[in-house]
Amino acid sequence: MKVFNKVAFTLLLGLGGLSHQALADTVVFTSMDNPATAKKPFDGSASAGYLAQSGNTTSSSFTAQTNMTWFENMMAYSLFGNASNTSSNDERSSETYSVGGRARYNLNADDYLFGQATWLSDRYNGYQSRDTAVAGYGRQILDGPVHSLRAEVGPGVRYDGYEEGGHKTTGLAYGALSYQWQLTDTTKFVQGVSVLSSLGQDTTLNSETGLQVAINTNFSLKLAYNVTWNNAPPSSAPAHTDTKTSIMLSYTM
Repeated sequence: MKVFNKVAFTLLLGLGGLSHQALADTVVFTSMDNPATAKKPFDGSASAGYLAQSGNTTSSSFTAQTNMTWFENMMAYSLFGNASNTSSNDERSSETYSVGGRARYNLNADDYLFGQATWLSDRYNGYQSRDTAVAGYGRQILDGPVHSLRAEVGPGVRYDGYEEGGHKTTGLAYGALSYQWQLTDTTKFVQGVSVLSSLGQDTTLNSETGLQVAINTNFSLKLAYNVTWNNAPPSSAPAHTDTKTSIMLSYTM
């Protein structure tokens, strides 16, 4: 078992490093990052697994992701990344990378300020790059050992570089909800939703639904279902909805 843990640790950390070097549209940040209730100064995970994707592409692939959060007295800093590559009939059919950073400052026990920036490359869905930055006010609605819920609102800006050429900068309104439910000692349910909208003309909705089951102290299985809906997708990738279902082995640092 010790040998297995060391091998898995090395493999998953390597995959996590890959996702940081490169980069899926995930403006949904579902990890809880309240410094007031943090039990240790650092919390992180690295995951890898199989991905089934439908939407503009339908195929099988491999995905890896990582998340790391550092806690101080009133502050929390997070880095996160994701990489997925899909091939069909020996041809690459999907290639998505994202990285992001986030900071949170607690004003009091319930209210906080936040800032978050992400970079996305999703050329098979029409985006050579999609840079998003948001900031604003958040409220910790629930923060118990069983249920945790936070809500966020604020302004944002996005720069889209299209695979077929051209670019656009858009001012946005941002809103998000992130919820966790500790079902049992070893099972946790996660739901996150975010909306980025420019007066209804350019709206993107991101959703992540996940279930994480602990195997032992360090390893767990994570099942996740991600949905991205875009009311004005690029002409090179006209489907409005993209879904990803993944089953990953996760290592807790």
